[in-house]
Amino acid sequence: MAKKMFQTSQGASGMSRRALFQAGGAAAIAAGAVAAGGEAMAASTSGTGGSIYETIGVRPLINCKGTFTIVSGSLSLPEVKKAMEAAGQHYVQMDELMDGVGKKLAELTQAPWGIVSAGCAAAMTGFTAACLAGSDPEKMQRLPDLRGLKSEVIIPKYSRNVYDHAIRMLGVKIIEPRTAAECEAAFSEKTAMVYILAGPGDEGELGTQAVSAMARKWNVPVLVDAAAEMLTIPNIHLGRGATAVAYSGGKCLRGPQCAGLLLGDKNLLQAAWANAAPHHAFARSLKVGKEEIMGMLTAVEMWTKRDHKAEWDQWQSWLDTVTASVKKVDGVTTRVVQPDSLSNHSPVLKIEWDGNKLGITGREVYETLLAGEPRILLDGARGMRPHDMEKSAVGIMPYMMMPGEAKIVAEKLGAILAKPPKFENPPAPAGPPANVDGQWIAELEFPRGTSKHTLLFEQHEEKIVGTHWGETVEGDLHGEVTGNQIRFHSAQHIQAQVLQYTFTGTVNGDTMEGPLDMGEYGPAKWSAKRHRYA
Repeated sequence: MAKKMFQTSQGASGMSRRALFQAGGAAAIAAGAVAAGGEAMAASTSGTGGSIYETIGVRPLINCKGTFTIVSGSLSLPEVKKAMEAAGQHYVQMDELMDGVGKKLAELTQAPWGIVSAGCAAAMTGFTAACLAGSDPEKMQRLPDLRGLKSEVIIPKYSRNVYDHAIRMLGVKIIEPRTAAECEAAFSEKTAMVYILAGPGDEGELGTQAVSAMARKWNVPVLVDAAAEMLTIPNIHLGRGATAVAYSGGKCLRGPQCAGLLLGDKNLLQAAWANAAPHHAFARSLKVGKEEIMGMLTAVEMWTKRDHKAEWDQWQSWLDTVTASVKKVDGVTTRVVQPDSLSNHSPVLKIEWDGNKLGITGREVYETLLAGEPRILLDGARGMRPHDMEKSAVGIMPYMMMPGEAKIVAEKLGAILAKPPKFENPPAPAGPPANVDGQWIAELEFPRGTSKHTLLFEQHEEKIVGTHWGETVEGDLHGEVTGNQIRFHSAQHIQAQVLQYTFTGTVNGDTMEGPLDMGEYGPAKWSAKRHRYA
């Protein structure tokens, strides 16, 4: 559901480069967008349109889930689209551009300085490069060769996450303290920086304020990852002592999808910019264009002007619309869950029912609406056939919904709960469960490449537990065998990632095979042979 094509405004295309740098320049662009029909533009980006995508066989969707990159984040504001269109009409010297934008971002956010990056992860990479090499061209050219440079990054254990790959890619060693004492002991002359993920834990003994105090003793910078958070002015993380804080531009700020925001210490941020495009350094590939830069600046300026209370009231009214529709169905209950963090900061409607009584599970509702017309993506689902139907539920997050979509969602959701399609419990394979007890040698066939894995099953009638060994990591597995059909799931921890594998297949004596679901990494195939001991 990425931003759609937009019309060129004569007023915007006639704007000079000088005007783009002047104080209030973003506001002028924003005002021009509204005058040119911002409301109509907003309506045209609704998930119920989407002809631009349908021309290539891709169906857009109504986003009732939130700001997730896999569903293209958020829809950029009409004012942002206008700013990007205006910025694309002229050439500009990129260092001059970022210097002008840095001054304006500092003014808008009350931070010491600001730069625009190619997303939050790019901001993390650029900041890490700055902590390792500064703006020394020789050191910059050596990255990721860290010989003779600081080479360690402290990340409290609770802050390890899949996005810290943006830091690890520079070849640093990650130190994971679990306690304040371990954190104090982790600092050394090798420590380049500290990274903290905003959210649960960042106010505890290893929170931003506490760790920043430790880091100051060693003159070590602290970066906070606040990708999906609301922008706070003055900034809550800088106020706790962080050196810099990174945001995604394409989430709640509703800026360009390929933009991020880095606020904090001027010297380090300028070094981060030096390590990125247009300069020939490690982060050259993480290029942000003039259009995204001016679009991001406009998004920040609009953040300071948006009526956030009115937006919240609108979200609540959309949930009220959905509630009124689904509660017409006997047995359906609803409750609104208020946010407990600054990320995806929106109320969420929980819709719950007994799947046995209504004849439909939460998962079936989720999948039916996602396959329908228009496509509707809900905020998760609970309840599957045949064993966990009783507590069925789906969620609605209005955070990224557009005007007019609440009525559509209410009608579709109310209709499917009131008169669900016919669903049958899947037939169970006949016969006793196949025996898979013991060790198996598996081959995983990816879309490109193969890998040898080992599976060890301990079977108790239909239930199986065991261990899944990959080439370098291992994890527990669990599942079941029904007749000659097997299904099991495993999870393998590697760095800050958890690799999820769901195996399904058919057992045939000493062999078995079937499809493999690897979650975000897509589908694959697998086969296995029973290991025979000498």
